[in-house]
Amino acid sequence: MEIQIDPQKRRFGKTILVVDDNAAIRRQLATAFLSNGFKTCAEAENGQEAIALAEQIKPDVIVLDLSMPVMNGMEAAPRLRKILPDTPIILFTLYSDTLSTKDASRAGVSFVLPKDVPFRTLVDKAHEWMGN
Repeated sequence: MEIQIDPQKRRFGKTILVVDDNAAIRRQLATAFLSNGFKTCAEAENGQEAIALAEQIKPDVIVLDLSMPVMNGMEAAPRLRKILPDTPIILFTLYSDTLSTKDASRAGVSFVLPKDVPFRTLVDKAHEWMGN
C-alpha cells in the first residue's frame, strides 16, 4: 500500500484517535493519517479505552470500528459524543451495509465508511469533516 502525502494538509497538525481491535489496521491507519496532515495518532483497541483516551487527549477526529470486544463502536459513540460534542466520529467498519445510517447518527456518529474503501478516502473524509 502506497500512501501519498499531500503537502497542503501537512500544516494542520491535528490529533486523531484510531479505535480498532486489530493492531495491524490501527498501525496502517496511523501511518495514513500521520502522512497526511495529522501530528498525533493515539490508538485504542476498544470503546472503553477510547473513552478514557479521548478524555485525556481531546482528539480532533475519531475513527471508530463497529465490532470490538469490551465495548463496540455503537456503544462508545454516544459516550464519546458527550465528551467531545463537536468532534467528528467516523465509523469505519466491515458491516456498513448492515448498519442503519439513522441509528449511527442517533448514536453520535458523523459518517459511516466501509473498510473496503482506500485509506486515502478515510483521511480525506476526516479532513472534510474537520472543515479542512
